[in-house]
Amino acid sequence: MSSPTSAAVRLTDILPTAAPGEIQAWLRSVAAPAERRHQVSRLSRAELRRLGEVLDGRTAEILLESLDDELAARAVTAMDAAVAATLLAGLDTDHATDILREMRAPARDSVLSAMPADRSEALRRVLEWPRESAAAHMIPEALAITSELTVADAVEQLRRDAVELRVDAHTSAYIYVTDRDRRLLGVAAFRDLVLADPGRHVSELMNDDLLWVSPLTDAEEAAQALEDHNLVAVPVVDADMRLLGILTQSTAAEIAEEEATEDAERQGGSEPLDMPYLRASPWHLWRKRIGWLLLLFVAEAYTGTVLRHFEEEMEAVVALAFFIPLLIGTGGNTGTQITTTLVRALATGDVRFRDVPSIVAKELSTGMLIALTMALAAVIRAWTLGVGPEVTLCVSLTIGAIVLWSSFIASILPPLLKKCRLDPALVSAPAIATIVDGTGLIIYFWIAHLTLAQLQGL
Repeated sequence: MSSPTSAAVRLTDILPTAAPGEIQAWLRSVAAPAERRHQVSRLSRAELRRLGEVLDGRTAEILLESLDDELAARAVTAMDAAVAATLLAGLDTDHATDILREMRAPARDSVLSAMPADRSEALRRVLEWPRESAAAHMIPEALAITSELTVADAVEQLRRDAVELRVDAHTSAYIYVTDRDRRLLGVAAFRDLVLADPGRHVSELMNDDLLWVSPLTDAEEAAQALEDHNLVAVPVVDADMRLLGILTQSTAAEIAEEEATEDAERQGGSEPLDMPYLRASPWHLWRKRIGWLLLLFVAEAYTGTVLRHFEEEMEAVVALAFFIPLLIGTGGNTGTQITTTLVRALATGDVRFRDVPSIVAKELSTGMLIALTMALAAVIRAWTLGVGPEVTLCVSLTIGAIVLWSSFIASILPPLLKKCRLDPALVSAPAIATIVDGTGLIIYFWIAHLTLAQLQGL
């Protein structure tokens, strides 16, 4: 029995003579977005240009929603600017701006210039904001009415605006009330407007206690605020409280997913990829990874400096060298477990900087239990190697001290970075291991000096 994918029509086979109806049939036969992305990614520039010629508005919307932003931008760039402008103008503003951001400036400007002036201006207003800001992800087509309108006039205006602005369930969930200069005054539910006496004024129905964010608010923070308050949308307002647009629940979910992916990649010691893995070239992967590796290489070099400084101690007691990989590995693993948990908790808003004392107390208490367990395991390992009671005591004390030290460092760094407006995922597994390696060796040899008679006087 063949799979749906294997039986599906291939885009490359139908494209040379395709008509819009055949592209629709292809979309129905290839329902999985991953397979659509795979087939489109294999098209040449000429084939992508041909694809643009046979897409109509609805088909283009369905297809582009199946593609990631990088691939959609590559496809649109290959098309004639006028064709690309028509296709992108028909998309929702947030989706269109996501694709335009991935395009090079000359191609993006060409496409925007080929659009109707009002549509181009709306997209440019969103594109001018920094990528990580809330305004960069907002939808400017917010339904708004002025406070002095009667309910009957307001409902009539909303009917006209809903058609013109192409609103959906997210963008029409709240009706924002403004003054004549579009300064935000409050919010009203559409249901309340419909059920209210037509002669009442909007100002009587609005709620002026509402959550809003500024355009430069970090997108992740804005998305988290929306989730914390269980809202469908949150307004974005400038310094004068003028309504610029809204950040919707669906966009917030996309932001959260993207941030979680980036955090996972950074915790592995790599810059986040800006495209699917299978389309990333070796050169692209090298650029994303080499920076971190060189930085960690330089940081790790001090471990060798520490070892060289304690060269005499290792010559006097050779058995000390047996446990170095075990000790620094345990410290790194302990820190990695904590930072992984804390980075996620910070991302979801479960913990904040003010919670640092509680975090440290909790992790040191947990670290104490782990230290005792690992110290017992170290005693057993030292006994199997037959290194003697003095070295056994030194190793067991050291592994307990390193676990506690690693617990302290790992519980402090993520909230501190968050407070400094840096990504706490920068405390990646390799980074925390590198920090603990050198400091752990210093602790090891310091305890060795206190417990081993052979090292007295060195």
